[in-house]
Amino acid sequence: MSENVYIIGAGIHPFGRTDSRSGREQGVYAVREALQDAGLEWPDIECAYGGSAAAGNADIMVNELGLTSLPFTNVANGCATGGSALAASQQAIASGMYDLALAVGFDKHPRGAFNAKPADYGLPEWYGQTGMMLTTQFFALKIQRYMQLHGISRTTLGRVAEKAFRNGTITPHAWRRSPVDLDTIMNAPMINDPLTKYMFCSPAEGAVALILASEKKMKELGADGVKIRAVAVKTRPPNSFEVFQPGISIEEGGKPTVLASQAAFEKAGIGPEDISVAQLQDTESGAEIMHMAENGFCKDGEQEEWLANGWTEIGGKLPVNTDGGCLACGEPIGASGLRQVYENVTQLRGRAGERQVPGKVRFGYSHVYGAPGLSAVAILERTSLRDGWRARSR
Repeated sequence: MSENVYIIGAGIHPFGRTDSRSGREQGVYAVREALQDAGLEWPDIECAYGGSAAAGNADIMVNELGLTSLPFTNVANGCATGGSALAASQQAIASGMYDLALAVGFDKHPRGAFNAKPADYGLPEWYGQTGMMLTTQFFALKIQRYMQLHGISRTTLGRVAEKAFRNGTITPHAWRRSPVDLDTIMNAPMINDPLTKYMFCSPAEGAVALILASEKKMKELGADGVKIRAVAVKTRPPNSFEVFQPGISIEEGGKPTVLASQAAFEKAGIGPEDISVAQLQDTESGAEIMHMAENGFCKDGEQEEWLANGWTEIGGKLPVNTDGGCLACGEPIGASGLRQVYENVTQLRGRAGERQVPGKVRFGYSHVYGAPGLSAVAILERTSLRDGWRARSR
């Protein structure tokens, strides 16, 4: 599969709560936005991949979009549903079978914590009875362990959340649009030690759609394309410590994020030092911290210095979660991974407004992590000389 693949259309339905629209209707909204962005009509799309965890099958959207008989594959892969839909769409075009494909994700979760069932993950009922199916408990235990091993302070957890809410104030599609200061974050009610309520994201609603094209089709259309340099999806290796796992090995194992990141960088032929903007999974503050190291952007423990010096801010040496991430946008499972890619497309096109990373970025990196130990990474590149991009000075 040698065909170059580009994203030529991107659409988003604002995240948060929209009582007037179902999850599927939000998905339709995002698809229409993406079609308009690409200058296309629905009958132009040759195949589609999409998913939702709580709002129904994605292929039902054809009832509103039009009955064109295109192949539409439903995708279900936890928090990596969107990333997996993107990977499938990219592969469909790279194979030479199609010239235009759609990747779409949407969701509409009820209020309250995610309510996963042990049996769905091959776990006995006693695991749920201990409370460990409530993911806040797992994530708290994981970051507790990481903090003790690598010297991460609670203040650093708070700084991640403070940055997220600050970025959310200048992001039209974000749910949380008000800043929250560090003292408020640190002194908020404790949910699971060491994480307060402002350090967790919330289940939400929203939708994202991306239209992918072959290089030939992009040039034929004269479209504003962003190249997909690499996509990688990996599941957990032996002895890893992942969500919905009943124990931890005494042997240090690998990590799915490390494997996905390494595979994506190898495919792209670049390294972490080349990335200009990154969107990392931040279901809670600790996740962003751990994923900074797992994706190769720093060493374990260096996050203290990074956050204290503002290096992950929009004007920093590696802006991370420029739209506020899951903390500010919430996490509609089907859409969340594609939101990260949408944000990078927006940044690479120079259309991010107040949150635009200075210098016109060249490479954008997105990473998603989900149960039960699954990770997807996508690397995008801005290659259009007509826009006069230049690599950011580092």
